[in-house]
Amino acid sequence: MRSADRLFQIIQILRRTSRPITAAAIAAEIEVSRRTVYRDIAELIGQRVPIQGEAGLGYLLADDYEMPPLALSPEEAEALALGGQWVAQHPDQALARLAQDALSKIRFALPEGSRFVLEQPTLGIRPVDTAAREKLDTTPVRDALRRGRVLAFTYRTLEGAAGQRCVWPILLGYDDVHCLLIAWCERREAIRHFRVERMSDIRVLERKPPRRRHELLRIWEEMRRRVTTDLAATQPDEPE
Repeated sequence: MRSADRLFQIIQILRRTSRPITAAAIAAEIEVSRRTVYRDIAELIGQRVPIQGEAGLGYLLADDYEMPPLALSPEEAEALALGGQWVAQHPDQALARLAQDALSKIRFALPEGSRFVLEQPTLGIRPVDTAAREKLDTTPVRDALRRGRVLAFTYRTLEGAAGQRCVWPILLGYDDVHCLLIAWCERREAIRHFRVERMSDIRVLERKPPRRRHELLRIWEEMRRRVTTDLAATQPDEPE
């Protein structure tokens, strides 16, 4: 790995964590010696990259550090393109258009000699029949999540009964076909999962949930771990 590439990779490693990371961990990831990492860190600090810490304790990059304009390696562009392909064929139409726009921006940000990874991709996903899918638009749901607002909608249950719900959005989850909203339901006073294709008349209210999203996310993660543990404990050692 060239010295310039190695320095850029070290910055990338430091950017992705909010906790100090040791030279040993950095060295293991980029497959060099710790001595090389120490030397590279010193060079970056000499170039006024705001790295804090010291050998033996770990290093941390200042939150306000801004990277130069987008510079992706062909491998990074391939990874983004693969994810973009998946989103671009999802039934969530608004998100699909955003993925297509993002891929277009990435293409023009790449050096001309690297654009082949998007124009002639070597990675791909299985095509799906998009015509048979129910179209979705999660724009208001994502807006409520970003701005921290209560979401109101009419929800149709599996049995076909419809009712009004007001929820505190926590997370929007996706698989190949469905989109699931995890939220605190004011009516049930508990965390519930809602299939977006069963939601209608979606409205973003201007009032904020009384509990912060990160707190609700922690409650949901604890609930999920507990359910997973309970299910594992009830499984027989051998299949019946």
